[in-house]
Amino acid sequence: MDPQPQKNTNFYNTSSALEVGDDGFRKNIDDDGREKRTGTLVTASAHIITAVIGSGVLSLAWAIAQLGWVAGPAVLMAFSFITYFTSTLLADSYRTPDPVTGKRNYTYMDVVQSNLGGKKVQLCGIAQYVNLVGVTIGYTITASISMVAVRKSNCYHDEGHEADCKLSNYPYMIIFAVIQILLSQIPNFDKLSWLSIVAAVMSFAYSSIGLGLSIAKVAEPGHARTSLTGVEVGVDVTGAEKIWRTFQAIGDIAFAYAYSTVLIEIQDTLRSHPPENKVMKKASLAGVSTTTLFYVLCGCVGYAAFGNDAPGNFLTGFGFYEPFWLIDFANVCIAIHLIGAYQVFCQPIFGFIEMKSRQKWPDSKFITTEHIINVPCYGEYYVNLFRLIWRTAYVILTAVIAMIFPFFNSFLGLIGAGSFYPLTVYFPIEMYIARAKIPRFSFTWVWLKILSWVCLVVSLVAAIGSVQGLLTDVKKYKPFETV
Repeated sequence: MDPQPQKNTNFYNTSSALEVGDDGFRKNIDDDGREKRTGTLVTASAHIITAVIGSGVLSLAWAIAQLGWVAGPAVLMAFSFITYFTSTLLADSYRTPDPVTGKRNYTYMDVVQSNLGGKKVQLCGIAQYVNLVGVTIGYTITASISMVAVRKSNCYHDEGHEADCKLSNYPYMIIFAVIQILLSQIPNFDKLSWLSIVAAVMSFAYSSIGLGLSIAKVAEPGHARTSLTGVEVGVDVTGAEKIWRTFQAIGDIAFAYAYSTVLIEIQDTLRSHPPENKVMKKASLAGVSTTTLFYVLCGCVGYAAFGNDAPGNFLTGFGFYEPFWLIDFANVCIAIHLIGAYQVFCQPIFGFIEMKSRQKWPDSKFITTEHIINVPCYGEYYVNLFRLIWRTAYVILTAVIAMIFPFFNSFLGLIGAGSFYPLTVYFPIEMYIARAKIPRFSFTWVWLKILSWVCLVVSLVAAIGSVQGLLTDVKKYKPFETV
């Protein structure tokens, strides 16, 4: 059937009816005219846990192996404390100027605009959206590795553990990209909560399977070689490799704790009473504590299981061969989780670009016109040519970059290093100093600045280590071998 063009310059705003009505109806809306929020401490804690526990958990055994029994858990705990502390500062920035009764801010950039303004808003936007792009590329890499791992697991089971089971990641990246192109065309994806729920269940499933397999391996006779300082110079690595890997491991751990980019969005789901900032602080404590416990278990038990030879991804490395069907199931869970997670992280990018395009070219039919197509068994489906072409191009671009740099650990480390300092540390601290009007060179100002500078140095060395790791991986990479 021929599509019917329909002009709709505000396609995503479908809740304007909530702004009108008698006094009885207004009880169903919040103070900003939006539908009444119903989020609680339990739902916010769950959002945080599912946002934080992701593919980063798979590299923690490798990260602990690079750092050792002393520095590894210490770095995990340090990132945990810093993430919780700065999240409490960020929670107080949701409303301005008063953290309880002030005006709501709906996104991270809105928070920076209200508290700092100026060029820092643009810097925040660059950091946030570069991080989102990096995460989508990283998820493309991880999903393809897990898809390949299913076939490799079956190959090792059938042919033996010493079999030459070499496969290219490229076809699986293409399959992942095709799925994302289809999902990206759903304009109101945020309403498909079922996919997010499935993705969250999958993340817990494969993390728990990895932990259980590690515990089983530790219980086997014999022990893997571990040490207080991790991989040993002259035995496992050279002195230079030890330094670079240590830096890269710090970046991997930073990536595992990255959830600041969605904290404000989570807080925006909470009901107004009790105050959102108080509930969010409790949710951050519960979420970060639970996540840290899970990370320490996965990282430390994984290191105990594999020792200094811990693979970069302990479900695809191949750290485990049997039971092959359970490993297959875990890797399928990873792929399903990342199909949904990719959309969660790319939708803000889609929305931002499309909003800016509509604002800049409001009279462009290519950008603003929605074509209605009647789809059998579905009903009316809206097709926008700009959305179709731009979103498809974005998915293809991330897939091509993933094909060029299909390296799990190095890429995770680079993303973690690039996003941890600006989004988790710098902006929350700067906004707190501005909001609380803390005098320069006072005790509080000095120690907050020291914390910020230390985290900057940590992020820089982690980024350097990850870039060096990427360059090394590029030199060694063979297209028809899994990474």
